[in-house]
Amino acid sequence: MAEAHTLAVIGAGNMGGAFVRRVVRVGAVAAAQIVIADADSARAKALADETGVRLAKDNAEAATAAEYILVVVKPGVVPSVLKDIASVLRAEQTVVSFAAGVTLGKMRGALGELAPALVRVMPNTPALVGEGISAVAAPGVARERVTKLVGVLEAAGQVVEVEEKLMDAVTGLSGSGPAFVFVLIEALADGGVAAGLPRPIAHQLAVQTVAGAAKLVQETGQHPGALKDAVASPGGTTIAGLAELERGGFRGLVATAVRASAARARELSREE
Repeated sequence: MAEAHTLAVIGAGNMGGAFVRRVVRVGAVAAAQIVIADADSARAKALADETGVRLAKDNAEAATAAEYILVVVKPGVVPSVLKDIASVLRAEQTVVSFAAGVTLGKMRGALGELAPALVRVMPNTPALVGEGISAVAAPGVARERVTKLVGVLEAAGQVVEVEEKLMDAVTGLSGSGPAFVFVLIEALADGGVAAGLPRPIAHQLAVQTVAGAAKLVQETGQHPGALKDAVASPGGTTIAGLAELERGGFRGLVATAVRASAARARELSREE
C-alpha cells in the first residue's frame, strides 16, 4: 500500500506551485506529507526539488493514499484528471477542485456513485504571495474535514465558506477581480505619467496607493464610502477627480464587469 499523505496536489502550474510553496513555507503541512503530480514532469520535478515534497509518477499514484486531493488544473482538464484517479479513491478521502465552472455535480458524474467527499474552492491570484482569498463550497462534507481543509487553505490567505450556488458570483468578484484591480493600477500610473511623473515613480505611487487604501478599509472596518468622503474636501482636488469617475460611469462599469464574469462562470458550469 502507498505511503499515506495529507495532501496530493495535482497540477504544479502557477496556482498549484504557489500553493505548495506557501503551505510548506508557513508549515501548514510538512513537505513530507505532500505529494504532487503534473502532466509536465519537468515542472513537477523542479517544484519537488525546490520544496522537498514527494513527486508521484502520475495522478493515480498521487491520489492513492492522500487525505485531500487538490485538483489545481484548468477547467477543461479536470474531467481527465478525475478519470485518472477514480479507480483509486476511497470514501474517507476528499477531492477538492480549484477550477471555475466545474460543479460538484460534474465532479460526481465523472467519479461515479462511489465518489468520496467533494469540495469546490475558488482561489485568486494574490494567493501567490499569501494575500489571496478562497471561497469554499462543501455541502454535506463532515465539519472536521472542512475545518482541516480551511486551515490548509489559509496558508495562501483568507477563506470564506459559501453555498455552491454562490460560486459563480465569487468567481466574478474575487476570482476575476484582481485583473480589474491590475487595470486600475495601470490606469492610475498612466494618469500620473500624463500629469508629468516619471514612469517608475508613477508605478510605485499607484501600487502603494491601492495597497494602502485596501488595508485602510480592512483595518478600520469603515465603509469605503465613508473613507472616500473623508478624503473629498469641498471644492478640492479629490472631489474633482471623483466627479470625472462618476461622469464616466466608473462604479457601474466595475459592477457590470463583475456580473459579466459571473455570467461567464455560469455558462462554463453548464457546458458539457
